This record gives sequence, C-alpha cells and structure tokens, in this order.
Amino acid sequence: MPDAPSPADVWRPHVTVACVVADGDRYLMVEEKVNGRITWNQPAGHLEDNESLPDAALRETLEETGWKVRLHHLIGVHQWRSSEHGDAVIRFSFAATAVSHDAERPLDTGISRAIWLRRDEIIALEDRLRSPLVLLSIDAWLAGQRLPLEILDYLPAKVPQ
Repeated sequence: MPDAPSPADVWRPHVTVACVVADGDRYLMVEEKVNGRITWNQPAGHLEDNESLPDAALRETLEETGWKVRLHHLIGVHQWRSSEHGDAVIRFSFAATAVSHDAERPLDTGISRAIWLRRDEIIALEDRLRSPLVLLSIDAWLAGQRLPLEILDYLPAKVPQ
C-alpha cells in the first residue's frame, strides 16, 4: 500500500477574493510592495479559515484601503497560475460600491496607498499590475458580467460542544 502523501505534496490552490469598487469611471486600487517590487491591484487577499467569500472581500477591502464597501454582485471566478510564486490561484471577483472611508485607519502591511484610477491609467501601469486578473475583472464588470451573490453558499462548521 503506498504511503499517504505528505502535506507538502498535496495540491492546494490559493483561494483569493478581490473587489472592483467603481465610482463613475474610476476604480479603487492599491499600491503595494511585493517581494521588493511596487505593484498595483484591486483590494484583494486570501480567504481565511471559517470565513465566507463575501466576508473575506469586505475585510480585505477595509484592511487594504480603509473603505467600507457594499457588495452587489459576483463578477466571476478566475483561475490563474501566478507568475509571482508559481502556484495556482482561484480568485472570486466582486462588484462593490464605496460606503464610507476611514482615512486614519492604518493600511495592511505592504500597502503604500489606496487611490482611485481610471481604466486608461490602470492600463498604463502595464507590467506593474499584480496580475492579469486586475484588468480581467474590470473588463468583465464593464461588459456587464453580474452574478447574484446568492449563488455563493457558506455552511460554517459546527463547533463540537
């Protein structure tokens, strides 16, 4: 009987969330330092244990930008192999609108600033975009791709008593 695979041998994609937060023709973006390099991304990050996908998107946006947002739709689920670390990434992209901003809130480690940019300004960032998923998400939103949030189910684990 073969040995069970070690935890290091088990394939685990990175599950991430991102928010396309639009205000007219501008989008909320973050400037961040990753592996010593300045990159640009939507507010985005990893899903944490015992967290729903929408809750992760709200949390990451607040932590990275100081903005509270309201989610309206799921834009899409995007699969990509990261050129940064080589691992598979599955990204859930949400459409959101800004609700309120706390300018005094410290931003996540590595985040330099949050700023509103037009699509042409984002395109001009070219190879400084964190991934091709940045423009893919914006373009899907602009194309009208909208899925109801109700398609996402979350069944939290029951804690044994």
